[in-house]
Amino acid sequence: MKAAILGCGYVGTAIAQLWQSQGAKVTVTTTSRDRIPALKPIAAAVQVVTGSDSDGIAALLQDQDTLLICVGAGRQADYRQVYLNTAETVVGALDRAPELKQIIFTSTYSVYGNYEGAWAREDDPAKPATENGKIMLETEQTLLGAATNDLAVCVFRLGGIYGPGRELAKIYGRAAGTTRPGSGHEASNWVHLDDIVGAIAHAQSHSLSGLYNLVQDEIPTVRELIDRVCTANHLAPVQWDSSQPSARPYNVRVSNQKLKAAGYEFCRPRFEGL
Repeated sequence: MKAAILGCGYVGTAIAQLWQSQGAKVTVTTTSRDRIPALKPIAAAVQVVTGSDSDGIAALLQDQDTLLICVGAGRQADYRQVYLNTAETVVGALDRAPELKQIIFTSTYSVYGNYEGAWAREDDPAKPATENGKIMLETEQTLLGAATNDLAVCVFRLGGIYGPGRELAKIYGRAAGTTRPGSGHEASNWVHLDDIVGAIAHAQSHSLSGLYNLVQDEIPTVRELIDRVCTANHLAPVQWDSSQPSARPYNVRVSNQKLKAAGYEFCRPRFEGL
């Protein structure tokens, strides 16, 4: 297999390591030359490219079987530039990539918006509650619209990501001892890095196409999860002020049944140890 990974951060690095260990020829990308030395050990080639570089993207796709798009944006990043422009550049370069058989894109479950805690499946309407959510949905649609009989496009809607270096104690540790607005009743959808890598590998090996939710089985409320994390790590408990509106613009329980029906078995369906 020949695979290109556009965006090689937390998720991209992990899947590059897996694919390389399986004998694949992997090309990874970065927007900074400073990262080249760190990326060289996990790939056959490292390419410096931005999402708006049409010639660079076209060169990246040459002779590739698979393209994984897992670009990431910081809190202050321009989502339209990072996600939608990248997708449009990729789609615009497809006529120069005749060997490409599959595109896999890591999106987010937040595109569902506020379901008032009800369950959502892939065939339920997305109702993004933020401008960034609307851009992510448009990015999904741009990529899915490029699917053909010869090109599979698989979009994963990920839950919150945790794993080595992103432990829940680190994520919620700064909230310990504070008072948060709302009651914490919103659903908390998460997925472990191991299952992100596993699901992407499964999608590639089985040529999956279409939308798939990628969240673990266990979906506690935000309050339940924070309480468990604080207790397990001997942190000061979090208080809640229900007189204040919640800061979370979405509340939905995301079903992973479609991905399971496609043959994927979660290795971490529930939180372990916290």
